[in-house]
Amino acid sequence: MFKRSYALLALLVIAGMALAACGPAASAFECTDALGCVDIGPTDPIHLAYAMVINGPDATLGIDSRTGVEVAIALKGKVLGHDVQLTGEDDGCSAEGGQAAGTKLAADPSIVAVFGTSCSSAARVAVPLLSQAGFSIISASNTAPDLTRAGDPNQHPGYLRTAHNDEVQGAAAAKFAFEKLGVKKAATIHDGSLYAQSLQEVFATSFKEMGGEITTQEAVDPNATDFKSVLTSIAAGAPEFIYHPIFVQAGSLIIDQAKQVPGLENVALMGADGMFSPDVVEGAGDAVEGVYVSSPDLAAFSADYETTFLPKYKELSGEETPVSIFHAHAFDAANMVFAAIEKVAVQDADGTLHIPRQALRDALYATKDFKGLTGNLTCTPTGDCADPKIAVYQFHAGAFPPERIWP
Repeated sequence: MFKRSYALLALLVIAGMALAACGPAASAFECTDALGCVDIGPTDPIHLAYAMVINGPDATLGIDSRTGVEVAIALKGKVLGHDVQLTGEDDGCSAEGGQAAGTKLAADPSIVAVFGTSCSSAARVAVPLLSQAGFSIISASNTAPDLTRAGDPNQHPGYLRTAHNDEVQGAAAAKFAFEKLGVKKAATIHDGSLYAQSLQEVFATSFKEMGGEITTQEAVDPNATDFKSVLTSIAAGAPEFIYHPIFVQAGSLIIDQAKQVPGLENVALMGADGMFSPDVVEGAGDAVEGVYVSSPDLAAFSADYETTFLPKYKELSGEETPVSIFHAHAFDAANMVFAAIEKVAVQDADGTLHIPRQALRDALYATKDFKGLTGNLTCTPTGDCADPKIAVYQFHAGAFPPERIWP
């Protein structure tokens, strides 16, 4: 009797297995995303890339941001069980560099998202290429207003930034000059770049709205080495203050040469975040003493900046202090991408990962109250995600970073 029962049980088990074998197999993943999907094998890494300036006079800007992304990768570890691979191209902080970097990165369909560019001039030509390729692009340091202005031809789908909009920085710089320093007459200098031209224009508009006078708005060649003629022309207007939000090489020379031009010996000079670099201290020498620079307010960052981020930054970079100002913005950008991937990716039983490109973009644009190092980040429909807080710092000869003095 018991033998029959066991035999019957065995037959039922075998029959069940047969039915299971003949039943419907698990359906294979089918990508229905409008921009397609990135398929990542069970043991393959998630491929992220950067387009940043990592050579030349402005290299500290890109290297600093790249380290911020590397810190995020190191602290995060795996994403959905996959390692993260970071590769990149030099954007040269120029339109030409942006064209080259954008062209090369856009041709690699394994890339999920791109961090960059470093400079707004590079973004103008790189972002259209990366956007058309279906990538999500998130910059830690592009600040030109038109890149996220609704309806502007330079605003492209898939582009976001954790950096502030220069409509914020330019107005803060003007407020510092007019209210804190009591300046009533100012001049500006730009180098023709999208970043500098936009920023000085915001400064000039804000300064005039407060009751100040703009004596002149001059343009210079960023590759020039002698700026005394334009500085002499500026001196003729007798400004009390010169705002020159340009980059390291020309900015350093202008600081040095302004002290040698009659009428400008005691005029206050102020740069912006593109000059927040130890290379300015070295390039301008003793003339850098007392020069102001507007940049993100490090004092407003979360407590994790000091306790968690900076120790890992020092470990990975070998630097005692960060070499520029947008490392934390890059860290936040990377963590936003990780969170968006975790939200939209589809994972097979064997670990294969499918990341839908449009869904990834949508998840990034939907970011709200994201707890970052730089603040609580919420993205607008055109990609402004920053929680912007601007401070003014003052350089001292032979020292970096500069001293925070306002607000």
